[in-house]
Amino acid sequence: MPFSSLGLSPYVLPALQQGLQQAGYHEPTPVQQQAVPLSLQGRDLVVLAPTGSGKTAAYVLSILQQFFMAPARRPRVLEQLVLVPTRELALQVADVFTTLGRELARRPHVVCAVGGVSINPQMMALRGGADVVVATPGRLLDLLAHNALSLRQVRRLVLDEADRLLELGFGDELRQILAELPVQRQTLLFSATFPADIAALAAAGLRDPQHLHIGTQAPVEIEQRAFHVDSERRVALLLELLEEAQWPQLMVFVGSIRDGERLAVALRKADVHAQVLHGQLAQGRRVRLLQDFRDGELRVLVATDLAARGIDIARLPAVVNYDLPRSPADYLHRIGRTGRAGEKGQAVSFVDAASLAHWRLIGKRHRLEVALEQRPGFEPRQVAPPAVAADGNGGIKGRRPSRKDRLRAAAAAGKPAD
Repeated sequence: MPFSSLGLSPYVLPALQQGLQQAGYHEPTPVQQQAVPLSLQGRDLVVLAPTGSGKTAAYVLSILQQFFMAPARRPRVLEQLVLVPTRELALQVADVFTTLGRELARRPHVVCAVGGVSINPQMMALRGGADVVVATPGRLLDLLAHNALSLRQVRRLVLDEADRLLELGFGDELRQILAELPVQRQTLLFSATFPADIAALAAAGLRDPQHLHIGTQAPVEIEQRAFHVDSERRVALLLELLEEAQWPQLMVFVGSIRDGERLAVALRKADVHAQVLHGQLAQGRRVRLLQDFRDGELRVLVATDLAARGIDIARLPAVVNYDLPRSPADYLHRIGRTGRAGEKGQAVSFVDAASLAHWRLIGKRHRLEVALEQRPGFEPRQVAPPAVAADGNGGIKGRRPSRKDRLRAAAAAGKPAD
């Protein structure tokens, strides 16, 4: 199916197709095939689609057409608002607007408004108005408090990674923002999962929405493997896989900032250029790390789940789950960093004795049939602990013992506690 079949105007299609080719899209993805025509018709949408499915381009295409076909207004009036959960995703979405709209005869003024940096440059960028604002909820409310913009004429609202917005505690902020928006507007809600709070948000904020379920299974382009390995042997196994596969770049997911720092140090000692990306870094540092990774100047990016969604690294050959994600839903978000836009990719998970039950839960939730391999020289020696109950979020209760538990275990074993 060509892009010309999506209902895009012939006045903008040639310019948009040039931008799409630069972004690596040669034909529409399934989410674009289904969402773009309905969006252009003005329908409210609830789109359930996995990471890496091309959903950002789906709503950016319809926004760019709506902007271009409308008469120019001076001063500019904010009519298009995109809300995202993280600074990284906001920057990436703004970059998609730039890429896809680069060849348009009239291009929108897009302002990216995120926290963690000074508000003053963003307020300056909003002088004279903006055509599109891509924002995190907290910073948008800050700008509203400073009277730097108005939401009264917004015609289209996009909630990208809506489940993540609610997971990160933006529910109250979303309600405040929705109260500032016109009742008569188009709302597009994109989410990777559809929990009860997302259903409630859709029921409250959308008008007779069309529901699209694109599919939440791992893309067939991703080869998934899992190794049963003792926790203390994971660094050695990772280094062996790096040498064997000769991945030019790799994203490695860890469970905590401390674990990430330790792993990055171990990799650098082995002459592997590695850095850590996490939420406590300054925004400028995070941007530079991602740019270095995109430019190929950094071989391994060790990341917490901050990077599991929304970060698009073109042609990333592989990801490794050094630690399994606490939530089974995050497994697909993590591995979706590879195998994007039709490219092949590999996803490798390390499973130790303590996480064996959780790995089985992830497989059950996603209907995965990934054999648990034992690599010669790395056969596990640790025995799996007794099964524990899963918590309501899919994570494993008791996964990390308390200090008191560690002291008792150390005393029983005759060893000092860590």
